[in-house]
Amino acid sequence: MPEAKSTAPEPLKFPVIYVRGFAFTADERDQTAADPYCGFNVGSTVYRATADKERPKSYFFESPLVRLSSEFGYHVLYKDGMEIVDPAYASGEAGKKRLEEGIPIASIIIHRFYDAASRLRGTGQTSSIEDYAKELSSLIAMVRELVRPTARAAAKANGQSPTDDQLDAEFRCYLVAHSMGGLVVRTLMQNDRNDVPELEIDDVKKRYPKVRGCVAKVFTYGTPHNGIDIAGFNVPAWPGFLKDVGTFNRDTMRAYLDQVPVGGNVNYLPADVIPPPSHWFSMIGTNRMDYEVAKGMSRTFVGRGSDGLVRIDNATLWHQREEGGKTIEAPVACAYAYRSHSGNFGIVNSEEAYQNLVRFLFGNFRVDLWLDIEGVTLPDGVQAEEDKGRKVDAVYQIELVVSTHGKTWSLSRRKAEEDSPACRTYQGLKAKAPAVDPVHLSTVFMMKAAKVKADNPGISYSVTIGIRAPDYEVAKAFWPDGHFEGVSLFRDSLIVTLFDPNDLQQLDPNHAPTVDWMVRYSWAEHGGVVDKRFTPVDIRQPIVVEVPLPAAIPTVVARNGAVTAKLRMEARAWQ
Repeated sequence: MPEAKSTAPEPLKFPVIYVRGFAFTADERDQTAADPYCGFNVGSTVYRATADKERPKSYFFESPLVRLSSEFGYHVLYKDGMEIVDPAYASGEAGKKRLEEGIPIASIIIHRFYDAASRLRGTGQTSSIEDYAKELSSLIAMVRELVRPTARAAAKANGQSPTDDQLDAEFRCYLVAHSMGGLVVRTLMQNDRNDVPELEIDDVKKRYPKVRGCVAKVFTYGTPHNGIDIAGFNVPAWPGFLKDVGTFNRDTMRAYLDQVPVGGNVNYLPADVIPPPSHWFSMIGTNRMDYEVAKGMSRTFVGRGSDGLVRIDNATLWHQREEGGKTIEAPVACAYAYRSHSGNFGIVNSEEAYQNLVRFLFGNFRVDLWLDIEGVTLPDGVQAEEDKGRKVDAVYQIELVVSTHGKTWSLSRRKAEEDSPACRTYQGLKAKAPAVDPVHLSTVFMMKAAKVKADNPGISYSVTIGIRAPDYEVAKAFWPDGHFEGVSLFRDSLIVTLFDPNDLQQLDPNHAPTVDWMVRYSWAEHGGVVDKRFTPVDIRQPIVVEVPLPAAIPTVVARNGAVTAKLRMEARAWQ
């Protein structure tokens, strides 16, 4: 019997260009200039298994650079002691040979924009973020030039003879950025004035075609997409105030991003941005306590709900689209990790962020997780107070942990103790009733190659959802009657497995080959296994699976209240 073919797309490998983050002091810029990989090579030996700051767990993570090299065959590039944008790299007979040899398509290149701003290799004076973006455009153009010989050899092996223009038109790369590096990327991708690549080859400077259309995906770690707030206020752009910190002032950002603010915010991608918003990812840190910059002063003034430097809300990235005559606000793909902005417990040198990175770049499936809140029920005693005309309020904290089979880390983690849950107020939900309030929880990218057992059909993950019983307030005063701290209105784990046609054939080899897909899910505590099949016609659009949260028994609802909601999973093939 013929084997059913998998319809999951094959992972694509393109050059990875890493753009580092902000260096506050001249010493930090010197250290950056002295580091061949600008921090992308930094690993870690421990991680926080819990919020207990005194007991980190031993866990060795070798660094994103090493793991991309060892697991995905990426090459780290410096040749003859030179970086590829060094004018000497392409000069003379040796330079001509380097251009003819090219570089592997699976290469990692570092955007070393701080070299000129260091005292070690430059003037010690920083440039504008627009200059860094223009330099990034030139770097992408040079990578495009150097990948051409490798791409031509691959095409020749397939019996093709493409021209240079055709190879350049097909060239793509990935941009991976930390902190301010994400703003450098956005400054290039959103502002056409910065797409002006210029290269010096064999002592001749020349302008090259624009590069923004070459970027396939963008991944950001802890980027302040909506600026940096200190003590509740956006950092000012005053001349001389903490030199270069004004880069994160929203008015300043609006200018270099060429951004039209939405509600005063600049963390919105334009509708016509390339790559489209669907191909951007925000990795968000939630651990402020391990951020030691300025002896902990940063985390103190930035406050709770941050990674120690960037507030969670400011690290998110959004876009708007027209749908049914209405403007819809939607987040780009995102995930949360209990990691600080940098340091020993930083977000870049973490297993959690790395796993999100590789799944976003090379994964087979994308799943967006939403909680659609349909209504809330107050405890009987609180409802009686509201019936008397007294104002009632509450904050519902929605927790989430997304895990993969057989791993000790999570792909996304939002916990109340770590100041990272999604929150909704009773009055806010009441005002929207009877309309559903959709809460975006996270995005999950799945990769078949990462399965614990390669021969097991399907690819699985778990979604643990918790909704804390709120501290109900009546007329602005805490309602103690019936309150027990730590009680949940709901908590359970949904185990989900995605099956493509090849997986279904493995489940039942005696059955005729199928072209259907299937989603299987069950609650760990509430039970009940459900299979839902989807035809090739169905999967032309995202597969939508809605799973109601099991209802509590009436006596528990009467005492604690309840939230009526559905977990909505929107799954699609990913490439």
